[in-house]
Amino acid sequence: MNQRTMISTAAASLMSLALLSGPALAQDAAKEKCFGIAKAGQNDCANLSGTHSCAGQSKADNDKGEWKYVAAGTCKTMGGLSMDEAKMGMKKS
Repeated sequence: MNQRTMISTAAASLMSLALLSGPALAQDAAKEKCFGIAKAGQNDCANLSGTHSCAGQSKADNDKGEWKYVAAGTCKTMGGLSMDEAKMGMKKS
């Protein structure tokens, strides 16, 4: 392969990666963390109490310390809590 072909191939690969990662970043921006709606084993990441740090490790349905990403603006309609509300709920328990 000559140098011009290698450069063209590399440039095309980088442009493809940029196009594929762009929508994912925009999609994440339209989401928010919603606490208290995750079913057991269906949380998206670490919980508020720090007892685990991975997705899929929640033990109970609708635990106020567990969260899922939802479309921005839909958390309240699903009966969920913001992070601040969930932290306040954890302190009261």
